[in-house]
Order: sequence, then C-alpha cells, then structure tokens
Amino acid sequence: MFTAKLGYQTRSFEDAARKLGVQLLYVTDRCHQLEDPWGDQAIAVHFETPEEAAYTVMERVRGQNIAGILALGDRPAVSAAYAARGLGVRHNHPAAVEACRDKLRMREVFRDAGLRVPWFRKLPLDPTPEPALLGISYPCVLKPLSLSASQGVMRANHREEFQTAAARLRRLLESAEIRATREPNLDQMLAEGYIPGKEVAVEGLLTDGGLRVLAIFDKPDPLEGPYFEETIYATPSRLSESTQRAIESCTRDCARALGLSHGPLHAEFRINDEGVWPIEVAPRPIGGLCARALQFSFCKETEPIGLEELLLRHELEFAGSDSPREPLASGVMMIPVPRSGILEGCVGEKAARSTPGVTELLITARLLDYIAAWPEGSSYLGFLFARGKTPEEVEQAIRTAHEKLVFRITPRLPVEHPVTRRVHETSN
Repeated sequence: MFTAKLGYQTRSFEDAARKLGVQLLYVTDRCHQLEDPWGDQAIAVHFETPEEAAYTVMERVRGQNIAGILALGDRPAVSAAYAARGLGVRHNHPAAVEACRDKLRMREVFRDAGLRVPWFRKLPLDPTPEPALLGISYPCVLKPLSLSASQGVMRANHREEFQTAAARLRRLLESAEIRATREPNLDQMLAEGYIPGKEVAVEGLLTDGGLRVLAIFDKPDPLEGPYFEETIYATPSRLSESTQRAIESCTRDCARALGLSHGPLHAEFRINDEGVWPIEVAPRPIGGLCARALQFSFCKETEPIGLEELLLRHELEFAGSDSPREPLASGVMMIPVPRSGILEGCVGEKAARSTPGVTELLITARLLDYIAAWPEGSSYLGFLFARGKTPEEVEQAIRTAHEKLVFRITPRLPVEHPVTRRVHETSN
C-alpha cells in the first residue's frame, strides 16, 4: 500500500484488510531517519524519485509474496507503478501514471485522442509573460502542473485578474511547504480556457483495460471560481441516462488514451451543451474520507462493504469485487474552509449529527492548527455524510447539518523576519 504518511484512508484499508485476513505492507514518505515512529513497519521512500522508491521497495520485499499493489493519493501513484512493474504485479504502466501526474501532458494526450479540451499552454511564472502578447482569451484558468485538490487553481476574467492570479500562484509555489514536496515544474503554470457547465466526478475500477463505473457523483454547488474548492458529492447522479452514458463513454476513452488498465480510477468532468469535457483522471480511489460515501451490497446475508474492501477484493481476486452499489442515495460534504487562520473551535456538532439523514460527521482539522483556505489550501475542516431515498434528500440533509456548524477561526499575526525583513504570519 503506497500512501502518504498522514493519509486519511489508511485506517479504513487496515480495517478492511483485517476483516479479510490480509496483511498490508505500507510504503510511505515518512522520514527514513526515524525508526518506525507510527509502529506500522512502513518502508520509508521519497515519492519525488519514483524509480528509486520502487528499487527500495523491491529490495525490502525480496523473497516475500506480494499479491497486489494499491496507491492512495497522486504523489505515491507513480512509485507504486514502478514497483509493481519490477515485482511483476498487475498494475498500470508507469508512463500512463506519469501522464496523469502532469496536467499539461494529460491535456496533450486528450487532445491527441480527439477528446474535448480547452485551449491550453504552459507558461513561466517568473517572469510572467504579458497575456495580451500570447493571445490569451478570457475567462481562463491558471493552475499548477502537478498539485491536487484544486490547490492553486484560479479563474481570471480579464488581464488584471490574470496577473494577480499568476503572482498569487507564484507565491504559493515558492512557499517552503510546497518546495518541500520537491514537485517538478514549480516555476511553471498551465493556462487554459475556462469550461462552463456542471461538474461531476466518476469513481471507476479497471480490470484488464475494461472499465466498471462504480458511481457518478453530482457536484450540486456551482464551481465557477474564482477558486475551485469542492464541497458536496451526491450519488446516484440526477443527470439524464443519455448524459450518464456519455460520461461513462468519455471515462472509458480517457483511460484508453492514457493507457490505464488496472485498478481504481477517479475522474472529473464538465458537462455542457457541447458534450463531456474531461478535467482530470487519476489512477487512485477517491481522496480523503470521501470513500465512506460508497457502500456495496456483497450479499443479502452480510452487511454492505466499503470501497476499501471492494478494492482489496479486486486486487487480490477475491469474490465480491463485482458487488453493486447499495440502492440508497448517499453523499458527502468536504467541509469548506471559510477563511485562512487558526482553528480555535467548532460548535454545533451534536446538532449537525442529529440531522435526519446524516450518518456521520468527522472534524479532521486539529484545534489550534493553521488551516488555509483555497486557493492556497488543500485540506478540509472535515467530512459530513448522509444517506436517503433520493440524492435530493441527501443534499438537503447535508446542507441542513452544515448550517448548524460554526467554526471559530482567528487570523495569524504578521511578524517581520529580522534578516529578510519579509512579513510572515504566526499564530497568536
């Protein structure tokens, strides 16, 4: 299991593996100089050097029987692909996974495959070129080439907003936190045409190149910018059957164009009068704790199983990997961050949990920690889940519960560095 050291999903996979009698071996980006700080016997690697990470794993597991490999999150996915190839385990080809990690390369692949794509081009961040000289049209979207969770993604409606967004993106990518990830192309950005329309997410599962769509999630909140923090996912989709078939067909075409062939797939699309537009495709399951919004009917005599167990069954070729999604509608809210600052407290949790239809509320942000709002942010305050007879009921339950939550967030105090004289923020 390739995963970030602080990944939300690892505990859910651990529970599913224990139920199945399967032993998980973790590969994480924890510090290799610390001797097993979490007691999980994880193999420490650097995901920014995937081939070296894969070699480290192959050396550590020499002589062991590795039955399958899963990657949680975008950064571990490439290392997992290289390790799987070296170990002879079914997985996606590393070149296909690398294409998914580079937003520019993905656009090029989709364009060359004849899929719908907006105009796009890679631009330097320092100095940022004059957009008028490049023929930039508006509205457009600026984004980093490799970050996830819509971090750094901004809409610009005219030249002044383009320049402001580019400067803000440059500051983000020059921050110590982002530089520490050693992501490539941090001095570049992708500019592309804004795609109007509704947005959906698709959760899928690939087997020998064949795609099974597990769920299509509607995103009922308009994601029109200037930033693109996600909120509510609800399934089954309320779109017409013909539109859903078009989304499934486009998902299949995207996977084929990228060369993806095995394992979980998460994809994002925009839908408008022109058709289905792929935004991104990732060879991993849905992120954070959102997987808890999906349950599958394994058999009548047992409780439904979660996405994590379904993926383990698929990877290990156990019975039940073809289980259908439960008949109830379900949904999740990634609780948005209203403003950047120190999380001092939250009230209304009991009232929110008692809202009819709500099944679970998890506040994952830690008290007294700094949390950043979008576009600089990438972590939510928590997750709110609901189930009901219809997706409309689910959406209403989530909105009602969210209205009962009040988060107290205080700003950080500005502090001037004694040497550089630059102003930074600190908690009070």
